[in-house]
Parts: sequence; structure tokens; C-alpha cells
Amino acid sequence: MNDKLEQYILDHTEAESELLAALNRDTQHKILNPRMLSGHLQGKILEMISKMINPSYILEIGTYTGYSAICLAQGLTENGQIHTIEINDELESFIRPYLEKSGLNGKIHLHIGNALEIIETLNNEIDLVFIDGDKRQYLDYYNIIINKVRKGGFILADNVLWSGKVVEPLNQNDDYTKGILAFNQFVHNDNRVENVILPIRDGIMLLRKK
Repeated sequence: MNDKLEQYILDHTEAESELLAALNRDTQHKILNPRMLSGHLQGKILEMISKMINPSYILEIGTYTGYSAICLAQGLTENGQIHTIEINDELESFIRPYLEKSGLNGKIHLHIGNALEIIETLNNEIDLVFIDGDKRQYLDYYNIIINKVRKGGFILADNVLWSGKVVEPLNQNDDYTKGILAFNQFVHNDNRVENVILPIRDGIMLLRKK
């Protein structure tokens, strides 16, 4: 997509809230790898998907600075909860003030640690999962959450196009691309779900549990 068309899309998408705009700016200026931020367009799409589903229970794997967690939380039911997991403990002091400012802090539960271990302790009957953690572990995340997602529930996985590397010759030392390819192939052939890749930013896999 060329820059003009992308700007047109952003110009005709509801504007970021002041809080999300501030979070976006602070992430760009203060945090390593700001490209990992969901950002305005993807954040709004996550918010709209959440509002369509109106989930009671969301799991997010990979909080980063909290942008996507705040967006996803917008669609929760009145008493709904989102559990978001971040492995980098150095980000916690950056994330928590923004969660508090969002007014959704009571609905957003931040966990710091290894997602595979933390997920084991969470309840079943998850309505919506957003996978955006270590790309090498996508399939591990999927295998541990699939039985926790309710029938008819949804899974979103970010970065499934991996900057186009999924269609380029594979470097055998590139474990990140291998992880994405393995995930994409496995879920596409898994008869427990139906799937579609949305060509948004770096690609989002949308799965529905049958």
C-alpha cells in the first residue's frame, strides 16, 4: 500500500483518543522497537472486533506497552475482564500508568512472566485471544489455548505475514520466520477452527473455533 492511500485510510478512520495518542508518542520516543506497537489503524480494528464479539473474557499474549490491551478492553461486557501477559518486566512501570489512566484498569489484569506458564493458571471459556508474543512460540501458545477457548470463540494472531518473509526463500537460521510458517500451516489445516488472514499491517490471522 502506498503512503497516500494509507494516509487516506487513517484520515477516514475515527481518530485516536488522547490517551492512545499519548501512549503512541511515548512508545515511539521512549521504548525500544516501537514498530511492535499496534498503532492507530490496527488498534481501531481490534477495538471494533472486540465490540462486535462483546466478550466477557479476553486473553492477550504480548502486552508490549498496553495499546492493544486498552483497545480490546473497549468491547468487554460490563463485568468483562482481559488478562494480558508481558514477559519483559522492564516495561511494567511504563504500562501500568496508562492502564490506570484508561479508566479500564479494573478490567485489565497485567501479568508479568512466561505466557506458557501463566496461561495454565487462567480459567477456561475464553471468548477472544490476541496472540502477539514470541513468534517462535506461536504454535505453543495456540496448542495451550485452543482447549481454553469456548466453542464459537475467536483467536487473533498478529504478524502472520512477517514482513513478507513467509513467501521468500527461508533462511534456515531464522527461527522467527519458521515459527510463523509453522503456526500458519498448522492452524490452516486444523479442523477445529476456520481461518482467514486479514492483510492489515503485518497480517492478522483470524480464527473461529468451531
